[in-house]
Amino acid sequence: MALKNDILYELLNSKDYISGQELADKFGKSRAAVWKAIKALTADGYNIDAVTNKGYMLTENNDLISAQSIRANMKNNIEVFYYGTTDSTNNCCKRILADGKQGEFLTVADKQTAGRGRQGKSFYSPPTTGIYFSLVIRPNTSLQNAVTATTAAAVAVCRAIERLTDKKPKIKWVNDVYLDGKKICGILTEAMTNFEDGTVDSVIIGIGVNINTSDFPDNVEGAGCLNVNISRSRLIGAIADELLNITGGDYKSFIDYYRSHSLVIGERIKFIQNGRVTPALAVAIDETGGLEVELKNGEHITLRSGEISIRKI
Repeated sequence: MALKNDILYELLNSKDYISGQELADKFGKSRAAVWKAIKALTADGYNIDAVTNKGYMLTENNDLISAQSIRANMKNNIEVFYYGTTDSTNNCCKRILADGKQGEFLTVADKQTAGRGRQGKSFYSPPTTGIYFSLVIRPNTSLQNAVTATTAAAVAVCRAIERLTDKKPKIKWVNDVYLDGKKICGILTEAMTNFEDGTVDSVIIGIGVNINTSDFPDNVEGAGCLNVNISRSRLIGAIADELLNITGGDYKSFIDYYRSHSLVIGERIKFIQNGRVTPALAVAIDETGGLEVELKNGEHITLRSGEISIRKI
C-alpha cells in the first residue's frame, strides 16, 4: 500500500514518463514490486500509459480523488485524509481531533452519506460529480473573531473558481456561493472551543461544491452546478490553498473582494431571526462582514448571527 501511494504521488508530479527502474531505485524496491503497484493503481481506476523503454505516465483523463492527488495540487504542505465514503467530512475532523491530532489538516470524501449544511439542512453529496472536504485551522483567537473563517471560505471558493475557470460566482450572505442564480456551494463552519480560556482551539471549515451534479433529489431546491470540466483534486487544492492563505488574518485582507461579489447588496430581502420574518433593504457589508439592512421604518441594523436566513423578495 505504501509503495502504491508513493508511486502515485510520483506520477502525479511528473509531466513525462517514469521508468520502472527509476521508481524501483527511488523506493528501494524490485521492478516486480513496482509493476504490482502499477497494476493495483490501474485496478483502483487510474489510467496509466505504459510504454516499453519509456515507463509509466498518468493519462490526462484521470479524475479520481486521493490524498496524493490533492497534495500534488497544493502549495501548502498539510496532511490530507481521504475517505471513499463517510457520513460527513466535518464529523471526520471531529473524530480525528478527538484522537489527539495536532496542527492543520484536510479531510476529503468522494461521497457523503450525511453531508450537513447550516441550520440543520443536509447537503446532497453524490460521488464523482462534486467535491466535499473540510479544513481544520488553528486560529488561536477569541471565539468572536473566529467567524472570519466563514466569509474567508466563501472568498476562497470564488477566487479558486475564477482562477481555474471562466465562471463568475457570487456570494449570498453569509457564505453561500451562487452561479447564474443557483446555489453551487455550501459552507459549514464549526468552532471547537477551549472553555478554560475562552479561545478557539480549532475551526472546522466544511465545503461542498457541485461541479457537474445535475440530478438533485426532489427536496433540494435552487441547486445548480459549475458545469465545467475540471480536475476535482485541482479544485480542492486551489480552494484549500486560498483559504489557508487568508485565514488567520483579518477582514481587511479580503473584505473588499467579499463586498464586490455580494449577491444581495441593493436588493430587497427578508431575514428570518428567531422565527420572525422581517422585510428589509440590504444596504452594505461592514468592515467585519456584518450585513447592514434598512427596515421599513428607516432604521438601520446590522445582521451578524450565522443563524439568520435571508431571501430575496
